[in-house]
Amino acid sequence: MIQAFAFYLFATLTILSGAVTILSRNPVHSVLWLILAFFNAAGLMILIGAEFIAMLLVIVYVGAVAVLFLFVVMMLNIDFAELRSGFIKNFPLGIALALVFLAELVMGVGAFKAGGLVLGTPDPATAPIAGLSNTAAIGALLYSRYLFLFEAAGIVLLVAMIGAIVLTHRQRGDVRSQNISRQVARRPEEATVNLKPEVGKGVTL
Repeated sequence: MIQAFAFYLFATLTILSGAVTILSRNPVHSVLWLILAFFNAAGLMILIGAEFIAMLLVIVYVGAVAVLFLFVVMMLNIDFAELRSGFIKNFPLGIALALVFLAELVMGVGAFKAGGLVLGTPDPATAPIAGLSNTAAIGALLYSRYLFLFEAAGIVLLVAMIGAIVLTHRQRGDVRSQNISRQVARRPEEATVNLKPEVGKGVTL
């Protein structure tokens, strides 16, 4: 009973928060509603025993992607009048896409009711290991069978990060660069000058 109640609660809140994300006029409020949708989707993942996917939703999507969206939206100077005019201009295209998505959803439900597809015999090597949790089984499979693919994905992400740093790094000619070694090697007698000004002479610039 409690499982059914939790499922309908999380599912309802996910649908409502997703709808409010689209319908909200304030972009900051939209991002906050999107975060709520992620949290409820993580609750649904926990109900079906996929706690690893739930933690990914909370840590990666909420902790990184959604917060990045929030900071970007808050730092942008958004013209809401121009935003509304763009919405009206693209409204027919949005309706057409919504109808296409609805047709695909109805087709998918009809195909599911007609009978599931037989995709083939599963590989016995990817079967869940007895006595391990979902997260432990994923880790054991990831670091044994797919170790080289996992390392290759890490290298690709590292190269992408270095490429982004190189592309965004620019040398400005109007700003003097800081010479760290010269600052460290500077002696006290070069940094300060001890003066004995006479009374009434004022300050020499």
